[in-house]
Amino acid sequence: MGKALDQDQVMAFLERVMIDSGAAFAGLCTSIGARLGLYEAMAGAGPLTSPGLAARTGLDERYVREWLAAQVAGQYVHYAPGTDTYLLPDEHAAVLADQDAPTYSAGAFTMLQSLYATEDALVDAYRTGEGVGWGEHGPALYEGVAAFFRPGYAAALVPEWLPALDGVVAGLERGMLVADVGCGFGHSTLLMARAFPNSRFHGFDFHAPSVERARRAAQEQGLADRVSFEVAAADDFPGGGYGLITFFDCLHDLGDPGAAFRRAAQALADGGACMVVEPNAAAAPQDNITTIGRAFTATSATLCLPGAVAQKGPHTLGNHAGEDTLRSIASEAGLRTWKLAAEDPAHRVYDIRP
Repeated sequence: MGKALDQDQVMAFLERVMIDSGAAFAGLCTSIGARLGLYEAMAGAGPLTSPGLAARTGLDERYVREWLAAQVAGQYVHYAPGTDTYLLPDEHAAVLADQDAPTYSAGAFTMLQSLYATEDALVDAYRTGEGVGWGEHGPALYEGVAAFFRPGYAAALVPEWLPALDGVVAGLERGMLVADVGCGFGHSTLLMARAFPNSRFHGFDFHAPSVERARRAAQEQGLADRVSFEVAAADDFPGGGYGLITFFDCLHDLGDPGAAFRRAAQALADGGACMVVEPNAAAAPQDNITTIGRAFTATSATLCLPGAVAQKGPHTLGNHAGEDTLRSIASEAGLRTWKLAAEDPAHRVYDIRP
């Protein structure tokens, strides 16, 4: 006979799985709330009735009432039975409603629509070893990724990360050429451009729809005179003489990060630097048993790794390959000076040079 199960452990784990399944369903409600502006409408409004919130948002009251019930069950929203009103605390609004707050995290839920839609393709990929390319996902993924990363970049890029790179801020203040490789919607590029008006910035990304969004943002922010965006791959972006080349949360997504490093080494000006920003996830599985480690590794298994495999390059890193692996690839490509310049719970920032 097999070993008798510890029923207490079975029930404890069952509870964990039920919590996770509830969170998975609730995540769709969070995405709906973010997309429809429900959290924004509740932010700072004080207690609201369901009809009051429906009126503020122009939505159907019955659906709003059901959505609010889910928010109360998840303790995102507080409910007062005596007055039949709902309140989004200011502290919760900083996470769900204020897109300019460094704690804003609703973008992570926007990605779910696209990722769940590719489940069949992922199942096939796991069986065949083929990939699921970035372009195979729907627009919600690109919107969600941009919204997820923007708050962290806005909070840390200019005040913390760039000053941690030796001599880079002084160069940016004097004026230099900057290449932002894998720029996506251009949030990182435009943040730097606003802070350093004497420098010129070029954003490159292989995904044409994202480049179009970045170009529109540059126009809207009045920065198009010194910021350009172009469709180009990480290993063949144009130009040279760059004082700074940046890779924000994209290097691990490449099928050939070594080729990207080699191109960067060729394109750097004398004394120039590469800034590589990567997720703060560990190479050892046991070291990712944390809230953020779980999020990173799950994203890697469903997005980062399949995307890299689709490129059919020599590497399929995932987002938790670890510093030693990245450093080895950079060194082989001619970027042999390596420094961990900054670190926070979500990111590690490397200063890399020839």
